Amino acid sequence: MKIKVDFDLCESNGLCEAMAPEVFELDDDDFLQLRTEHTTDENIDNVKRAVAACPRAAITLVEDDA
Repeated sequence: MKIKVDFDLCESNGLCEAMAPEVFELDDDDFLQLRTEHTTDENIDNVKRAVAACPRAAITLVEDDA
């Protein structure tokens, strides 16, 4: 699955980074950055928790293009 972030909605509050630091990080200017756009077997549970916890629903998961 692919991780999408609506940066217009994102408040960069860091909840996602706390739940999945291997995928999300806040840069030096406190803007959210994706370390990767793709989920793996190792990070999918953390990413799903981050999606559910996002207060602005700025993070979504979409199926990879076939």
